[in-house]
Amino acid sequence: MESFKVKGMSCGHCVKAVEKALGEIPGVKAVQVDLASGQVSVEAAGPLDMGMVKEKIEKAGYELG
Repeated sequence: MESFKVKGMSCGHCVKAVEKALGEIPGVKAVQVDLASGQVSVEAAGPLDMGMVKEKIEKAGYELG
């Protein structure tokens, strides 16, 4: 499981947007978002492409941080 920070999330809608964006990445099995800490955990079938993660996060309007 990979964990990283996402900046810019402030509400439940933000959590859903990040979960949806990261859930679209091939091989991703589960996404958990902790709004209070900004911590996101992703479970994937194989190695996670962090370049794609960054792209999906930014496209959703947030910042990998």
